Amino acid sequence: MASNAGNKTKTVSKPAEQVSTPPLFKVLMHNDDYTTMEFVIEVLRNIFHKPETEAEKIMLTIHFQGYGDCGTFPYAIAETKADQVRLRARKSGFPLRCSLEET
Repeated sequence: MASNAGNKTKTVSKPAEQVSTPPLFKVLMHNDDYTTMEFVIEVLRNIFHKPETEAEKIMLTIHFQGYGDCGTFPYAIAETKADQVRLRARKSGFPLRCSLEET
């Protein structure tokens, strides 16, 4: 039977890996003359999961300032949400547009 009494194990610790935070992007929704305020609120509530009062506030910002910040996300999520907005808007016959802005 073999014995491990004479064997010594040495543990080498590696320095902690630096994990970088992915860049974040704002999803900006832009005003147009055709998309209804109700539709914008619906999109903000269903795609961005905003409560009613916050969705109304963002919608008014979009209406009066020309664009509004719908949220900040890693690139892949921001792009997916912007695509979901575009798809839902086109299906509903609206030209609603979103863009991404790196923070």
